[in-house]
Order: sequence, then C-alpha cells, then structure tokens
Amino acid sequence: MPKMKTKKAVSARFKVTGTGKLVRRRPGCRHILTKKSSKRKCKLHRPALVDQGQVKMYARLMGVG
Repeated sequence: MPKMKTKKAVSARFKVTGTGKLVRRRPGCRHILTKKSSKRKCKLHRPALVDQGQVKMYARLMGVG
C-alpha cells in the first residue's frame, strides 16, 4: 500500500510545534476591522492551539504522528 499524501490545504493552515501540538490562526482578522476594538484585534492576531477533538484528524491529514 502506498504512503498517504499530505493534504496541502491542511498543511498550509496548521503548523506543528516542537511538542507535537497543532497551531492554527484565529478567524476574523482579515477585513471589517474598523468596528472591532484594538484589544480584540490584538487577541485575534495571536495563534491558537487546535481543539483536542480535532487534533487526531488534522495530524493524520498532514501525515504527522
């Protein structure tokens, strides 16, 4: 059986940390920024960890772990 190919869409959206966790970007910081407070925009720029329920699925699609 051949190796599973990496899903490029998933690998572009997520990054693996040194400890093996998946990091994602937060949605909502691309446009319509004038109505959002600077505090909210600052928090949206920070990366977030992928939810525990979805880590296994995305890691498999990326070919990690």
